[in-house]
Amino acid sequence: MTDETGRAPVEVVEYTDPLCPWAWGSEPVFRGLRAALAGQVHWRRVYCILFDHDDDPAPDAAAETAWYSRYVEDISGHTHAPRAFRLSRVAASSWPASLVAKAAELQGPDVAERVLRRLRESVFVLGEPADTPALALSAARGAPGLDHERLTADAASAAVLDRVRADHAEARRPFREVLSVPDGSSPHPGAAKETPDGGYRYALPTLLVRSPAGIRAVPGWRPYEEYTSAVDGLEPGLPAAPVRLDPVEALARYRSLTEPERRLLTEGPWPPAGAVRVETGNGPVWLHSEEAETHPAVGRSSPAVP
Repeated sequence: MTDETGRAPVEVVEYTDPLCPWAWGSEPVFRGLRAALAGQVHWRRVYCILFDHDDDPAPDAAAETAWYSRYVEDISGHTHAPRAFRLSRVAASSWPASLVAKAAELQGPDVAERVLRRLRESVFVLGEPADTPALALSAARGAPGLDHERLTADAASAAVLDRVRADHAEARRPFREVLSVPDGSSPHPGAAKETPDGGYRYALPTLLVRSPAGIRAVPGWRPYEEYTSAVDGLEPGLPAAPVRLDPVEALARYRSLTEPERRLLTEGPWPPAGAVRVETGNGPVWLHSEEAETHPAVGRSSPAVP
């Protein structure tokens, strides 16, 4: 297969989970990278299922939630990503959110981005992980452009279940390069994780860049430049710098921006008029006024900025 220039396309595979705190913390860099490479690569998400059906239940749910809340807070200290003031529980399963995220892809990339963002925000802004079908569908409700009735049907379909099962299996066949990763300077270098059956899966997030020239893996939490270096090593000359937008345009495009995102992806006075500020335990999330009309966090937000 080739693109319109006659070249075999570069594929970027993002191994992720809607409820993963390191993936949430990587969103500023990934949003910047997707914008810089738009139209130049094929970007594909693989939902790895961080919280799986075969995970043993915690003997003390309250103690597990307290521990996990501290874990997320520690990660947030590294990534500066928002975290909920209070986490109600540790997610019981990643399957419902992954099925809804995969089903949203059938309605186009813009809808898929907005739905996945809502699913991530369910746990890291609201503190209520979208870990049941009802909660995952509710988190997505009202996302711009979304046909919610279709999403409900697709998320329950055998076809979407098969696609997520395929993602689950693919994530458990990690590229050998990530089986052992030097610690380096990252607090999350991203070596593959051992699974209960003695196998391995990709650590989250991991980006795999694939082209006819080879494969490069960038695991864990990394600076923007490490991802662009991997792309440039296989396909020299592709755009590298993040696309910085006027704040009004950026909020209209992304609908929801954290402080790390708006610093990386915007240029100009902040906040733009009409932005709705939602407080979290680690800085605000900024919503476009139209996004705020249906966003479940709005009841906790401050008034629109004049």
